[in-house]
Amino acid sequence: MEPVTLTTDRLLLRTVGPQDTDAVYAACQDPDIQRWTTIPSPYLPEHARGFTEQMAPDGWANGSMFTFGVFLPTGDLTGMLGITSRSLGVGEIGFWAAKEHRGNGYITEAAVTAARWAFTRMSIDRVEWRAEVGNLPSRAVAERAGFTVEGTLRAAINNKGVLRDCWVGSLLPSDLGIASTTPYVPARE
Repeated sequence: MEPVTLTTDRLLLRTVGPQDTDAVYAACQDPDIQRWTTIPSPYLPEHARGFTEQMAPDGWANGSMFTFGVFLPTGDLTGMLGITSRSLGVGEIGFWAAKEHRGNGYITEAAVTAARWAFTRMSIDRVEWRAEVGNLPSRAVAERAGFTVEGTLRAAINNKGVLRDCWVGSLLPSDLGIASTTPYVPARE
């Protein structure tokens, strides 16, 4: 699939490439990004090059991962967001925010925009969010974006060779006022 560009009033979401390697490398020096995400730690220049020059473009090309750099109109990188295909109709969202751009709602806005795209253009009927238990900023973004936190999964994230418990949540098309591509009948309480 060819990469797409999405826009909001404040943001540009586009794929990343070699021109973004330095910005990705700089942002990923943040200890919080290294702690709470599964990126390598220490994060070296070759990791950033591999991500921007191979991993992100390959994900688009083979339809396995749709990575968006989240940029201000000035060109500043505010964060990264990806939706990874997990199974038919299910994508998993992951994101991080550059330290100097946290607290502005950029990643929440990007998450809603990317999910809306996935629901309307990719025939995805469920976007899942997972974060290690304790990653309160990630949970806050997910909840502000409309995700329903569904519970805790034991030993469900492997972060740098250590299994950790994680929170899991979901966003459905109906949460954003969009029709599903497949009928959904919720269980009765």
